[in-house]
Amino acid sequence: MSKSLGHQLRRLLRREVRRRAPRLLSRRRPGMVPPGRPAPAGGTSGGPSPHAAREYPVPSSGLPPLEYAPQADGEPDPGEIVWAWVPYEDDPRLGKDRPVLVIARLRGGFLGLQLTSQDHSRNPEREAHFGRHWLSIGSGSWDSQRRDSEVRLDRVLFLPPLGVRREGASLDKQRYLEVAAALRALHT
Repeated sequence: MSKSLGHQLRRLLRREVRRRAPRLLSRRRPGMVPPGRPAPAGGTSGGPSPHAAREYPVPSSGLPPLEYAPQADGEPDPGEIVWAWVPYEDDPRLGKDRPVLVIARLRGGFLGLQLTSQDHSRNPEREAHFGRHWLSIGSGSWDSQRRDSEVRLDRVLFLPPLGVRREGASLDKQRYLEVAAALRALHT
């Protein structure tokens, strides 16, 4: 094959890939953000970045102190729900912009738990079988539709300060203490 023909084939292939890309992307799961693409609605760039949330391996010594300390100062505090780009477990190159409950401050960032409005209580045995543990926290202003939410207790996230955006709301102290107690019980 001549260089000219090879060059023309590569150009045609690139053009075809670009033409089909929107349809291929539309087949992804809702909320999935491919690397290098902007996240929906006020999010950050998709894909792993130094500012994306990442899993925090809970040390054998346990979790750091969990204290309820929201302050109306625009900075993330334990007890507040913020937004961050959280990678999917099965493919960390993809993820979703989602609400996260800040549970503690750490040197260089925060610890948090992802929220979902999906109801995982319908099949707790299946969830536990896969190592997923959820706790219902009810509804709040962090969800524009005021849907009930759950926090995931088995996946603690480290949030770099520059990856935390918009304060969604504060969880009330009683619900925060319930989350903290369930989290300690799971990670002890």
